[in-house]
Amino acid sequence: MPGTTVDVTTEDGTADAYLAHPDGDGPFPAVLFYMDAFGLRPHLRSMADRLAAAGYVVLVPNVFYRIGPAPVIELPDFIDPRARPELFEKIMPMLRSLTPDALMRDAKSYLQFLADSPLTADGPVGVTGYCMGAGLALRTAGTYPDRVAAAAGFHGAQLASEADDSPHLLADRITAELYFAHADQDSSMPAEQIERLEKALTAAGVTHQCEVYEGAHHGYTQADTAMYSADATQRHWTALLDLFSRTLTP
Repeated sequence: MPGTTVDVTTEDGTADAYLAHPDGDGPFPAVLFYMDAFGLRPHLRSMADRLAAAGYVVLVPNVFYRIGPAPVIELPDFIDPRARPELFEKIMPMLRSLTPDALMRDAKSYLQFLADSPLTADGPVGVTGYCMGAGLALRTAGTYPDRVAAAAGFHGAQLASEADDSPHLLADRITAELYFAHADQDSSMPAEQIERLEKALTAAGVTHQCEVYEGAHHGYTQADTAMYSADATQRHWTALLDLFSRTLTP
């Protein structure tokens, strides 16, 4: 079925979001899908539709809702390297305005929306995130361990930095199974951070798999950008659907 735009009431306002689900009345397993920095747009809706076709209710919130409804900034149909500097001049202040505390307050509301939906099955959800959304997926798994059965992140940035609020520091609270796929051509997630994340998850006893996709760039799943890789994207779909099929209530 085609997805719909929905409103999610949060502690700080109302977040617009995209909700996709399979045909039928359900109940179906639920997935919280975190956007990349370019925001909620047609390509992410198509990704959510693909997950829905695989049997999941998928919620894609506009993480920038405090600034405005999606599209928060005007985007070209195809984001090439020439467009990126001007776009990030607008995006970076929005990113800096979001604190981990605010984002996790929002996550609570997104999870509750899914729990309250008549379409969703009882039990914990899956979470997936891209770029900035990979960090949100990791934070959500660590902040709400009883609500998340599986979490995945793709071409994530700064997942294991030296900052006091780095997402990897929540590793010892995570009970979900995790899958993270990095790009070897991604300066936002250098080798030392990949190693730091792996060590933190291993030390905490988290069931996880971390992989590095060779030849891939940051943003490799985003077909409306020049960073897209068809091979890496297909590998991502295979890993993500395998993770969710093992961990989510049918």
